Amino acid sequence: MLTPFEKMLFLVLAVASLAVAFVGFERIVGAIARGPRGGTDRTRDLPGRIGAAIVRTLTQSTVFRDRPWVSALHAAVFYGFVFYLAVNLVDLAKGLAPVAWTAWLDAAWAGPFRLAADLFGVAVLVGVAGLMARRFVRRDPALTPDVPLHEDARPGVRRDSAIVGAFIVAHVGFRLAGEGFLLAAEGHLDPWQPAASLIAVAAGTGDGRMIGWHVGWWGAIGLILAFLPYFPRSKHLHLIAAPVKFAVERRGPDGTSSPTGTLEPIDFEDETRETFGAERLEELPYAQILDAYACIQCHRCTDACPAHVTGKRLAPSALEINKRYELRLHEGTLAAGEPSPRPLIEFALDEESIWACTTCGACIDACPVGNEPMLDIVDMRRERVLMAGAFPDELQQAFRGMERTGNPWGLSQDDRLAWADGLEVPTVEERPEFEVLFWVGCAGAYDPGARSTTRAMARILDHAGVRYAVLGKAERCTGDPARRAGNEYLYHELATGNVEVLNEALAGKIADPEAPKRVVTACPHCYNALKNDYPQLGGDYRVVHHTEILDELVAAERLPPLDLGRGVTYHDPCYLGRHNDVFDAPRRVLASGDGELTEMPRSGRKSFCCGAGGAQFFKEEEPGDGSVADARMREARATGATTVAAACPFCASMLGSSGEAAEEGAPEIVDVAVLYERRLERLRSAFTA
Repeated sequence: MLTPFEKMLFLVLAVASLAVAFVGFERIVGAIARGPRGGTDRTRDLPGRIGAAIVRTLTQSTVFRDRPWVSALHAAVFYGFVFYLAVNLVDLAKGLAPVAWTAWLDAAWAGPFRLAADLFGVAVLVGVAGLMARRFVRRDPALTPDVPLHEDARPGVRRDSAIVGAFIVAHVGFRLAGEGFLLAAEGHLDPWQPAASLIAVAAGTGDGRMIGWHVGWWGAIGLILAFLPYFPRSKHLHLIAAPVKFAVERRGPDGTSSPTGTLEPIDFEDETRETFGAERLEELPYAQILDAYACIQCHRCTDACPAHVTGKRLAPSALEINKRYELRLHEGTLAAGEPSPRPLIEFALDEESIWACTTCGACIDACPVGNEPMLDIVDMRRERVLMAGAFPDELQQAFRGMERTGNPWGLSQDDRLAWADGLEVPTVEERPEFEVLFWVGCAGAYDPGARSTTRAMARILDHAGVRYAVLGKAERCTGDPARRAGNEYLYHELATGNVEVLNEALAGKIADPEAPKRVVTACPHCYNALKNDYPQLGGDYRVVHHTEILDELVAAERLPPLDLGRGVTYHDPCYLGRHNDVFDAPRRVLASGDGELTEMPRSGRKSFCCGAGGAQFFKEEEPGDGSVADARMREARATGATTVAAACPFCASMLGSSGEAAEEGAPEIVDVAVLYERRLERLRSAFTA
C-alpha cells in the first residue's frame, strides 16, 4: 500500500537505523563483558534458565508482588507491547507487501486479531498515561537532594522517561489513527476494531482519507526506526536486559535460587590478582553491570531500604541509575578494553552511603527484575577496606577483636564457655557421639542478653533428650561481620579455621545426607555463614536454626506446646527470613499452643530490618531522620502486643536498646527460646506444686 518511493525510503532508513542500533548494542555487550565472571557459575543449565526467565517475564510474577495498581498499568503496557510485536510485523507487511498478500487480514476469521490489536492499543495508552502521571506528579523517592546522584541523572531520568513515554504514546496513537483513517477511506466500520471505528467516524469518509493511513503508518513504523538508535541508551532497554538478568541469576548447587546473602568469594591464592573488591565499573561482576541496564527505575528497592526509609543518604535505585549514566558516557571506552575514567566512589555512592547499608537484602528481594545492589555495596566495601584502608573507625576495633581473640568485642577466648557456668554442657571431646552440634556464636557466648538464649537452649535440649555438644574454646567468630563489612581476608582466615575444626568435629559425617549429626545455632548470621558461605571453603553442613529444631521437637511431642498466654508479635530476622526463607518454623512454635500471635504490617519476606546487619551493630549508625531500630519498634508497639518474639541475638539487642523500647508501655523483647524456657518453668512449678 506504500508507493515505490516510500518503500525505497523505508529500506534506506531501516538499514541506517539498524546499523546505528547495532553499534549501541555492541558497546553494551562489550561493557558488560568487561566484568569478571567470578566464582559463581550463572550459566549452568542455560536452557532451563532461559525457560524460567521467559516464564517470569511473561507472567510478570515479580512485578505483581507489590503495588497492584501500578503493576496492572505496567502489565497493560507490557502485554500490549508483546502483542504489538506481531501487530508491527503485520503492519509492516501491509505497507511493503502486495495487497493480495495481506487481504486475509480483512477476513472474518482474522477479526479476533484485529480486536486484540485495537484493545491492546487502548490498554497501552491507558497504562502509559497512568505511569507517566505517577512518574511526573509523584515525588521521586530516589532523587531527593540528599541522595548522591550522577551529574547527568537528575535531569536525565525525567528526560528519558518523557522520551520513552512520548514514543509509546505516539507509536500506538499513530497506529490506531492509521487504522481509523483506513476504515474511513474504505467507507465502512469494523466491529472488531471499536477504537479505530470511533476514529473513522470522526474522520468522515472519502478517498482522501488514505493520506491519513499513510501518516499513521509512517508515524507508527517510522517512529520505531527513529527510536531504535536511542533504544540502547534508554530505560526501555530493560525489556531485553531484564529477561537476560533472570537467566543469569545466582543459583545454588541444587539449581534453586541462591540465598540473598550469599556473596561472591575472593580467591586470595590467585597471584595474578592485583586488586580486591570493586573500585571501578569494570571490576564489578558482569551480572552486576547488567543490573544497570535491567533497572526499570521503579524505586521499589529504595522504598524497601531501611537506611533510606530512615533518612540516610543511601538509595539502592540511585546506585543503579548512577551506574547506568556513567556507562552511557563510557560504553565505548569500556568495550574497547580501556579502564573507566573514575572510581565508583566518585559517582555511584559516597562513603556515607556505602556504610549505611545493613545488608538486609530487602533491595534484592523487592526488585522485580532481580537486580542486586547490595552486592555492589559489599564489593565497594571490600575495595575500601582491603585496598584503600578507608572504613569507619569503630570497625577497626571489631576487626582487631576478631583477628586476635576470635570475637568482635576482643574478649578472652578463655571465656568462650563462661555462659555455661552452673550447667552441664558437654563439649565435643566429652561427648563425641553427639547428634547435634550446638554452635553458640560470639553473641551467644559473650553478650549478656544473648547468653540467656544460649542457656535456655541448653536447658531445652536437655529437657527434650537431645544429645548435643559444643565446641567450647575451639569455636571462633564465623567471620560474618568481617565479610559483610568488606574485610574478606579476615573472614577467609576465620572461616578457614572454623571449617577445619568443624570438619574434624563432625568426623566425616558431613557428606552423608542421612547422617544424624547437624549444626544448630540461635544466630541467623552464624546460620547464614555456616549454611551458605562455608560451602565455598569446603564446609558443607546440615545447618538448622534453633527455632527449626524447636519446631521439630514440638511436632515430635518431645516438647510441649508453647502457651503464650498474652499478645505476642514476631520479628523476622533478615538473615533468617529474607536471606534463607525460614518464616514458618518460628511461627509454628509460637502458635503451637494457646495464645495470640499478631503480625506487624511488614512481616515475613517484607520484614523491616533491626539495623544490626552488615556490621552495623559494631559501628555508629549514619545520620538520618531516626534509627532503623526505632522505626521497627514503632511498628511493634502499634500492634498492641506486649512481647516481641525475637529469633536473633542482634535483633533482640538492637530493638531492646532502641529509644522506643524505653518508652512506657513498650513491649518486652524476648527470644523464642527464652519464651519456651519460661513455659517449661511454669510446667515445672505447676508439677511441684
